[in-house]
Amino acid sequence: MGDGGCCQTMDLLRSEPMQLAQLIIPIESAHCAVSYLGDLGLFQFKDLNADKSPFQRTYAAQMKRCGEMARKLRFFREQMKKEGLLPSTKSYRSNDLDMDMLEAKLGELETELIEINANSEKLQSTYAELLEYKIVLQKAGEFFPLAQRSATAQQREFEAQHMGDGSIDSPLLLEQEMITDPSKQVKLGSFTGLVPREKSIAFERILFRATRGNVFLKQAVIEDPVIDPISGEKVDKNVFVIFYSGERTKNKILKICEAFRANRYPVADDMARQYQMIREVSEKLSELKTTIDVGLLHRANMLQTIGSQFELWNIMVKKEKYIYHVLNMLSFDVTKKCLVAEGWCPVFATSQIQKVLQRATLDCNSQVGAIFHVLHTEEFPPTYFRTNKFTNAFQEIVDAYGVAKYQEANPGVYTIITFPFLFAVMFGDWGHGICLLLATLYFVMQEKKFSGQKLGDITEMIFGGRYIIMMMAVFSIYTGFIYNEFFSVPFELFGPSAYQCKQLSCRDATTSGLVKVGPTYPFGVDPKWHGTRTELPFLNSLKMKMSILLGVAQMNLGIVLSYYNAKFFKNDLNIWYQFVPQMIFLNSLFGYLSLLIIIKWCTGSQADLYHVMIYMFLSPTDDLRENQLFVGQKFLQIILLLLAIAAVPWMLFPKPFLLKKQHEERHQGRSYALLHNIDDPLETDLHEDSHDHKEFEFGEVIVHQLIHTIEFVLGAVSNTASYLRLWALSLAHSELSSVFYDKVLLLAWGFNSIIVLIVGIIIFVCATVGVLLVMETLSAFLHALRLHWVEFQNKFYEGDGYKFFPFSFTSIQDDEE
Repeated sequence: MGDGGCCQTMDLLRSEPMQLAQLIIPIESAHCAVSYLGDLGLFQFKDLNADKSPFQRTYAAQMKRCGEMARKLRFFREQMKKEGLLPSTKSYRSNDLDMDMLEAKLGELETELIEINANSEKLQSTYAELLEYKIVLQKAGEFFPLAQRSATAQQREFEAQHMGDGSIDSPLLLEQEMITDPSKQVKLGSFTGLVPREKSIAFERILFRATRGNVFLKQAVIEDPVIDPISGEKVDKNVFVIFYSGERTKNKILKICEAFRANRYPVADDMARQYQMIREVSEKLSELKTTIDVGLLHRANMLQTIGSQFELWNIMVKKEKYIYHVLNMLSFDVTKKCLVAEGWCPVFATSQIQKVLQRATLDCNSQVGAIFHVLHTEEFPPTYFRTNKFTNAFQEIVDAYGVAKYQEANPGVYTIITFPFLFAVMFGDWGHGICLLLATLYFVMQEKKFSGQKLGDITEMIFGGRYIIMMMAVFSIYTGFIYNEFFSVPFELFGPSAYQCKQLSCRDATTSGLVKVGPTYPFGVDPKWHGTRTELPFLNSLKMKMSILLGVAQMNLGIVLSYYNAKFFKNDLNIWYQFVPQMIFLNSLFGYLSLLIIIKWCTGSQADLYHVMIYMFLSPTDDLRENQLFVGQKFLQIILLLLAIAAVPWMLFPKPFLLKKQHEERHQGRSYALLHNIDDPLETDLHEDSHDHKEFEFGEVIVHQLIHTIEFVLGAVSNTASYLRLWALSLAHSELSSVFYDKVLLLAWGFNSIIVLIVGIIIFVCATVGVLLVMETLSAFLHALRLHWVEFQNKFYEGDGYKFFPFSFTSIQDDEE
């Protein structure tokens, strides 16, 4: 009964048994069969057309068709995003819509939407132009007559001053014909329009330079931004009026207006005509506004209709694309009437896959059924562990280090307990643990809500590890009870303290003088230790020794798991020349240290364990005197030291020579069999050459074993010391919590001021959340991660496998490609 229970426990550590299967599917039912296999999600297809480019594959046209439909759906999503609409998350089922109908419908909707957008853009541009025109008419009407009179007066003044000056520097407001015939009437041309305010100064400067000051410019500021007809964006603009004389000046002004994107609009000279033009423009604006509103309403209704079915269409297109992607990985059989697929699947899924294939045959009315055939191969299968939403996050921690080799022991089973426990050893405060638990329970209770949303990177990471954090919080509450710390404050939760002061004066001074007056505190650290002078030495000694015990226990677990790996893969060499000497070496030194720690705790001895361990190597034959904890300790130490020394060559030398011997025996046995079975020597040579034979490099094996031995011997010391981080981080967390409580909260309380107390509480809360609940949580998490990856998993875990990725529609809503 005991052996059966052990075997069942070890079976939980192994990945699911996998098999390489071949599927022969008639072409008429291939699409349906692949679709049903995607719903099942237990078959990983191999690409049998890896030598072909995507354009050379059988279903390249169908992939292109799916890509085009996906492009249209992305276009609809962008349009809905601009409109501020979100696709409906409701589940719609449509049995009367196939891919041909969907393709036609998407094409019609895209054409109609593009036409609506084009018309809307034209109307919006026309509306913006008319609106600018109306503003120009209104603004220009205010200063146009005055500006015209000023320009005419300036023109006559220029005429009077430069009538007889024909130099090239004279103002060009006078054309040649005006100079030769002064009797002609003065007539000025004008431009009216809008120029962006940020360019108005440069616009004015360039105008005067280009015309040598022979223009009259007047500008007026528009208070509110206006929509530019070309860009469609709101821009601050100025209304301008330019008076000029002559065709050359006119052409220069036109070019400058185009360069500065100054929109020009005609304005009448008389006021009556201007008022009439304003009324006409206002009527056109009203008509355009009505037309634009009707078009926008129609577009919004159309996008709402698309949004109600968008998710259904999106899933249909993605599914179809996935299916044809898989079909492109299949090859034709000899008759060209069937498709051949190869891939990995768990052994337990055999009956499910066969039922799916039978269902596809019936639904497609195929005359020939699909064939499921198991192939024999020497290729290493992928690794597949069945997980749920609770265990998946712990498995991801292990997979981040490396995916387990097929049938290798899975450390994820132990990580569920050991990871949050080691975290809690460093984060031991049941007040902080409760805060962490409450924050995590929110994500657990809102699981369905957050699962369907796109979260930020940090929030998504926290939500994905919600069950890890929940376990970390629960274990932190447990270790917090052991440390007896609630935001660094001790409580007598499990009864009164076993100690009292010798004198009443020591209560406030918190010095030495504690005397045991009652039974030992039943659970955790006695609350009287907190605040005394001996608190730090006592807790340091306790946590440091506890860290060593936990580290040695976990490292021993890792070595034991290496035994089960070797036993499962029938590798006797690893059992006798790796597992056995490693257990002897580790426990002869640090297992013995753990035994001394336990004996010292039980007996209350004052022996110096540092002295014991150091002189165990330097002077193993010396008397222990006051450092002796039990009878026969000296003899036991000599035996353990000899065993530890003997374990090093035990690990180093026998295994390479035995591997060489095994290789030679296999090689000689194969050659002997070939000589007896093959008569033709030439055929014998051909057979030998065709056999994949790799030479045994004895030097490389020796070097590899030497590196492995040195790594373990030095790692036994460094890994044990690495577990002291449990003590260091626990001490840091406790001291930080104590500082925040004593130097912030109690200090603010001592001022007897409500304002100071409120400020102190705010600082205390911010420091607790920011430093202890965020930074310390992350720090302890990373250190626990290192202890598992380096100190625990390197004892047995190779992690050189590859993950099982079945063809599945489960995560289709999360994957865009």
